[in-house]
Amino acid sequence: MRVLVTGAGGYIGSVLTRYLLEEGHHVRGVDRFFFGRQALPPEDDRLEVLTEDIRWLDKSALGGIDAVIDLAALSNDPAGELDAGKTWEINHAGRVRVAQLARAMNVRRYVLPSSCSIYGFQDGVLDETSPGNPLTTYAQANLRAESDVLSLATEQFLVVVLRQATVFGLSPRMRFDLAINGMVRGFFKGGTIPILRDGTQWRPFVHIKDTVRAMRLVLDAPAPLIGGQIFNVGSDEQNVQIMPLARMVAEAMGVPFAYEWYGLPDHRSYRVSFHKIRDRLGFRTRYTPQDGAREIYEELRRGDVDPDDPKTITVQWYKHLIETHPTLLESREPEGSPR
Repeated sequence: MRVLVTGAGGYIGSVLTRYLLEEGHHVRGVDRFFFGRQALPPEDDRLEVLTEDIRWLDKSALGGIDAVIDLAALSNDPAGELDAGKTWEINHAGRVRVAQLARAMNVRRYVLPSSCSIYGFQDGVLDETSPGNPLTTYAQANLRAESDVLSLATEQFLVVVLRQATVFGLSPRMRFDLAINGMVRGFFKGGTIPILRDGTQWRPFVHIKDTVRAMRLVLDAPAPLIGGQIFNVGSDEQNVQIMPLARMVAEAMGVPFAYEWYGLPDHRSYRVSFHKIRDRLGFRTRYTPQDGAREIYEELRRGDVDPDDPKTITVQWYKHLIETHPTLLESREPEGSPR
């Protein structure tokens, strides 16, 4: 299969690209590489890399492609608030544009990896039919993108949305601004686990390898099972409150439990049902938060991951880029590009 992956150099995209290549697929990776090109392997006869922005990607990039996995976005809630207009421009309009180009170029399948953050704050256990309650620009843009790409679906153009739980685990483009990853780094650096106030908030989690498997699964799942559908990606067992999660992380690392508070109280809290993806597609997670914490801690202890790399904290790196290159996120539309 020939797969176009946008955001290929990102936290999830770099893991997904390697996974697809290992399975023998051809990948055309698209990324602005705000965090560098080093997260992807060198180009060869099965990997083609385009340094492009989804806002002005030419339709020729979709030529000969069987499926698109559209990961490109300004990622996470804090980064989305740096410039709300740019977040809407990229995370919503940019991804809808990719879907439109894909349909015009006769691509068979389009996958939008979205986020369970669209649930915001709600009581009870939420499924794919529950109303959204997005509390941030990032979540709002995700929810709108979901609706607009699903409206493009036809019998010839299959569209599926994957709402990912909060991702954790190692990546070539490492991030320490995700809950579990940040807890491990915090203890490694200072001997205490940082906890976003007040620790009672619920959040679902999924290992990066598991969410990548889910993306791969829908590339060739039978069309009647997935066409026009939304799937939460994760497992019911990994709906966890943040304070108990911190205790789990400490136990997995084999260290005494010590913590420190940071930030304002988190207004996001939600538990999610993952029955649909399990029952319809047979998807089950293989990795736990403890597995992720252990693997990250060991990499840090071996010195294979740099805990002080400024690129591992997304919002701080975006701030740096904006300060040093004020026009970096500005849009442009080359002459003759499709609208």
